[in-house]
Amino acid sequence: NNYIAILAGGVGTRFWPSSREAKPKQFLDILGLGKSLLRMTYDRFADLVPDENMYCVTNVDYTGLVQNDLPHIPGDNIIGEPSRNNTAPCILYTALLIAGQNPEAVIGFVPSDHLILKEDIYRDLCQQAFDYAATHEAIVTLGITPRRPDTGYGYIHFEPSDNIVKKVRSFREKPDESTARSFLDSGDYLWNAGMFFMSVKTLIKAYQTNEPEMHALLEPAVTMPANDRATFLSERYPLTRNVSVDYAILEKSPYVYTIPAEIGWSDLGTWASLHQESGKDATGNVVMSEHILLENVHNSLIKNNTGKLVILRDVSDLIVIVEEDVVLVYPLGKEQEIKQLREKVKNDHFKFL
Repeated sequence: NNYIAILAGGVGTRFWPSSREAKPKQFLDILGLGKSLLRMTYDRFADLVPDENMYCVTNVDYTGLVQNDLPHIPGDNIIGEPSRNNTAPCILYTALLIAGQNPEAVIGFVPSDHLILKEDIYRDLCQQAFDYAATHEAIVTLGITPRRPDTGYGYIHFEPSDNIVKKVRSFREKPDESTARSFLDSGDYLWNAGMFFMSVKTLIKAYQTNEPEMHALLEPAVTMPANDRATFLSERYPLTRNVSVDYAILEKSPYVYTIPAEIGWSDLGTWASLHQESGKDATGNVVMSEHILLENVHNSLIKNNTGKLVILRDVSDLIVIVEEDVVLVYPLGKEQEIKQLREKVKNDHFKFL
């Protein structure tokens, strides 16, 4: 009865210029390991969930990319969203399709583009989440034990207990630094990694209660012939509310629980996070290319995806990304601005997106 749904519809704007509209971050070998982040996500669950119970939700433009990366899952299990309406509609639609096949299903929704180093521990925790969600009216999140007072993540506030699965008190938005430090000091907060497990019965009931209009729009998909779903989705899906599942369901549900997880996790949300999580040379550089010559370069990320030779001297704290059509040289400490930089490029140099 266990299913996994991989959420793979994002654009990865902070990883521009490597992540593009035509091929976003989740489809890239961003770590230089010979496989995409999406494929790495699938591999983590290959021994936990059979291929016929594996789903991937993406934008309709990326269904071909998903098929290339995940050839083992059935084509009907790749759901192409006709519009980007955030996570609440796509999660409901996926749950409705699975409920139509198996009313006893328990689904784990996981992001497609995160790094997890302790994969055996992660799989064990996912199994515990499956088991709890199968026997309780519960939405179970995996919360990451925080390592620092990070202001870039949302937080989960939980009730301390000796139980592995803990009751969630509330979800907190990205805090300022002093608030994040107080969260860390209390020991009662986890990073929200966007991974959660629940039965289709629990999830659909939560939508009926908290998002009745969205449920009414998409509910006919449960009994609809598969051949009619593409037309149905193109007509109904863009009418759904553009809202995250966190706002629509999790923050309103009284049945949310969390399992603290120390799994070597990173959301790989920015170039700086890739620098932080990657192996470095003696001067703190992350070098991803054979065609690079460095002299007196410190604490930088250099990724060269071309056959060009890149030479750097007497610089530090930089992001240097070399693509065939774009070269980005940017301060490592200002990497959060790359998303806004991409918007400027969108206005004046659209072909480079």
